[in-house]
Amino acid sequence: MAALLGACHPGPTVAVTLLVAGLAVAAGQDASGCLLVTAAVLTGQLSVGWSNDAVDAARDTAAGRRAKPVVGGAVGVRTVRAAALTALALCVPLSLAYGALAGVVHLLGVAAAWLYNVRLKATVLSWLPYAIGFASLPAFVTLGLPGQPRPDWWIVTAAALVGVGAHLGNVLPDIEADLALGVRGWPQRLGPAAVRLLLPAPLVAATVLLALGGVGALGAVAVALALITAVGGSLLGRHRPKAPFLAAIVVAGADVGLLLWQGAALS
Repeated sequence: MAALLGACHPGPTVAVTLLVAGLAVAAGQDASGCLLVTAAVLTGQLSVGWSNDAVDAARDTAAGRRAKPVVGGAVGVRTVRAAALTALALCVPLSLAYGALAGVVHLLGVAAAWLYNVRLKATVLSWLPYAIGFASLPAFVTLGLPGQPRPDWWIVTAAALVGVGAHLGNVLPDIEADLALGVRGWPQRLGPAAVRLLLPAPLVAATVLLALGGVGALGAVAVALALITAVGGSLLGRHRPKAPFLAAIVVAGADVGLLLWQGAALS
């Protein structure tokens, strides 16, 4: 069981689930609605993480990524694949139970993530599923509120930009190994040096958009924090490969903090 949980990409899974739970609170959702949102997003993220390790098993083995539970032999590919399909089967009714339109939007985001795993990861459009998946999350939260209010465009755009930044940060440590295995997604085509330079741009742009939503001096502080964190993570990435992705998560957390401060901005 520990190995299976380790194969779900627990860090990103927990981080995204908690961030969306925070969005639900910021939007004024009630307790039962927040629990439903959290359960739907958690199962969706579990399905994406497990499907990623199942699809990439052969590639990860060739790259010698022994830290992966599947590569290390701690859990079988068939078990991980079954877990991914089970989580997806749970995600569908949980998402739709929050509201038909909201559920469809969330499932489109999950479908985009699965499409990344099975096809788009090795193409120039590798960034697109991340943008769609992250952009779907605030829409999922708000469309399940009474009256199905649409989220402001700048919130959805900021979420998409965070997704692009997360993609760049997530792929950066493995670019050389990916290229050796023939994986030529957008970041791989750019190369590690260019990705390190580009990574802060979408993250900081997302924070600027949210700051313009009306949070006063707090917005300026958040933009400064995002700039320092994103640039710092990018620079540290030369020696600490996971630093850029962790920086992306920190900036996303700051962005959720802005939304929590605004309160009604999502509704």
